[in-house]
Amino acid sequence: MEPFEPPIALDRTFDALYGLEVLDANDERVVARVAIRDQIKQPMGLVHGGLYASIAEATTSMATAAAVMSDGKAAMGLANSTSFLRPITSGDYVHATATRRHRGRTTWVWDVDITDDEGRLCATTRMTIAVRPRA
Repeated sequence: MEPFEPPIALDRTFDALYGLEVLDANDERVVARVAIRDQIKQPMGLVHGGLYASIAEATTSMATAAAVMSDGKAAMGLANSTSFLRPITSGDYVHATATRRHRGRTTWVWDVDITDDEGRLCATTRMTIAVRPRA
C-alpha cells in the first residue's frame, strides 16, 4: 500500500508523537498502524489503551475531514468508546482498520478494529465524528 497523505500534515502533531502511519484511506475505510516500542506501553508492558483510542480518533477524524473540507466543513471527535479485548505486549505493529457505518449531515459513525500482527482482534472502538461549519 502507498502511504496516505492526510489533509493536514501530521509531522508536528500528537499523532506523529506516537508514530501513526496511515497506509490507505478514503471516506469509507482507513488502514493504519503504529510501530510497537517501549514508549507506547504502560508500566506493565502492555500497549497503552490510550494508544488504541488515539488511533481510532485520528484515523476517523482525518478521513471524515478529507471528505467534508471541500464543502467548508470541519470534522472532530465527538464520542470515543473503546473496548479492550486482549493485550498487545510484543510484535512489530498495532494495526487498525476503520470502517464507516453512517455518513450523516452533522455526524459520521465509524467502527475501528485494532489487531496484532497475527490478526487477532485486540480492541474495538465505536467513533462518532462531529461535522460542523469551519470557522
